[in-house]
Amino acid sequence: MPQSSPATPIDGALINGVGLSKRKRGNPLTGVALGDMLNRQARRAPGKSAVVCYRGRDRIVFTYAELNEIAQRYATALGKLAQIGDVVAAVLPPSAGFIASYFGALFAGTPFTGVNPGLTADELAYQLDHVEARVVLVSESTRPAVEAVLANCAVRPVLLTVADDGMTVDGEPLPAPGPRRPIDESDVAAIIYTSGTESRPKGVMLSHRTFLIGTTPSWVYANYLVERDIFLLLAPMYTMAGLGTLTNLMSCGGTVVLLDNLESVRLLDVIRDEKITVMSQTPTFYRRLVASPAFDSADLTSLRHCHVYAGDIDENVLGRFRDRCPDLEWAHYWGQSELGQLGTVGYFRSLSDIPAGNTRWIGRPMPHVEIRVVEEDGHDAALGELVCRSPSIMLGYYKDEALTATVLHDDWLRTGDIVSVDESGNLFFEDRKKDMVKTGGMNVSTSEVEGVLREHPAVLAVAVFGLPDAEWSEVVVAAVVGREGYAQDPEQLRAYCRAHLAGYKIPKYVYFVAGLPYDGQGKVRKRDLRAQVGAEHARTVA
Repeated sequence: MPQSSPATPIDGALINGVGLSKRKRGNPLTGVALGDMLNRQARRAPGKSAVVCYRGRDRIVFTYAELNEIAQRYATALGKLAQIGDVVAAVLPPSAGFIASYFGALFAGTPFTGVNPGLTADELAYQLDHVEARVVLVSESTRPAVEAVLANCAVRPVLLTVADDGMTVDGEPLPAPGPRRPIDESDVAAIIYTSGTESRPKGVMLSHRTFLIGTTPSWVYANYLVERDIFLLLAPMYTMAGLGTLTNLMSCGGTVVLLDNLESVRLLDVIRDEKITVMSQTPTFYRRLVASPAFDSADLTSLRHCHVYAGDIDENVLGRFRDRCPDLEWAHYWGQSELGQLGTVGYFRSLSDIPAGNTRWIGRPMPHVEIRVVEEDGHDAALGELVCRSPSIMLGYYKDEALTATVLHDDWLRTGDIVSVDESGNLFFEDRKKDMVKTGGMNVSTSEVEGVLREHPAVLAVAVFGLPDAEWSEVVVAAVVGREGYAQDPEQLRAYCRAHLAGYKIPKYVYFVAGLPYDGQGKVRKRDLRAQVGAEHARTVA
């Protein structure tokens, strides 16, 4: 790839800062900020349901007019506490309060970051310190943990308790809407932290422009989202999948439905009652859903799309859904926070629709994305790293110019994902570059080995990774959660791999574990798993 370009100045500061001061502010009447999309939908369809939240026995509904009104009130409240460019952090459960405060921050010009309420004290302290939040929004349930953490943090933000229904802050009604702040399309709208499966989470800075001219239009062009959609949003709200999908839905005029838990019977009832048209989750979620005793009698006829990511879907799941909803179409997609969410998508109804029957297929580029597959030297290849160019690419990593320079090269984003591409432009995910194991000079795709092991009846779940080795540099290691009723026999699994994989790909060590550590998006935290298995591996090698 070409050498990296200098970082782009914003208001005299590099993209890795969020201070905004010198540039002439945009005219609020021109409406180039994300909040203006909500404002326009409120004028266009004021009585349409924008948000439906299930909290315990409560069903909370905001129309577009109501959501716009309360978001404007949050903007006024935040504007009294923070300047344009100051960060607002939300340690909130999925709720109407989360959504209203997010749009309030967009109106106020204060970059918004969602924080996982389930983080450990150390993880929570790191993120709040790193992002230097001026205001932290909490719920009654998350406030104690946040207060305890902030006592030992360098930051000293204003702490506000937001009601689940979003209608009060610290028990008081929100102030009346005040004058609008002029926001520019290049301002930072959100700082979304990566999952941190391999290292400390990174803060991805996304501008208003990212969604306005890149992500949202592309979703509509590709029929990934339409105005009539009622989207059951199952992704955590603090992630790119959660916050990005919410942003696109509100911009398009759709309806978002949130649940406070994913208990299958209730979830199936909500799909029926709300006439859900789209939902998106991992293959594991769909496998668990079809295993529910209530699935065979569920009414799924409203569904038009099921989106799936981060793994292979199997024929049993497809067949079970086909029985309940014959016209259902599936979409397998790939994306990154750094890319403003979605990069590729492929639509199918059965496995026979997938090119070459290869379930690692991730489709073709979205309309707003250009792609290349390159080798280390930057030359195009049939197998290599996926690099992307798009108006939706991030501004950079928050407070990390050096890391930004390693992934942004002359407007191209190096994704760190290894893919293959066929003559028709179909892309197939092979592995994360960091997850590739180089053993004895040979590259091993951990996802390929995981795919083989999942087919064995004794395997309930599996993660494959590399560990250092004096002889081979790295060795392939598998951590397996065994299925009840089957023997936990490492040699049996290695023999099974031997029948399906080349010799150098076979795990040299197989360890049975009680469970795999997952992040909020259902991805295995392999850095935690290495630490978990490391001690046992050291004893085994010794």
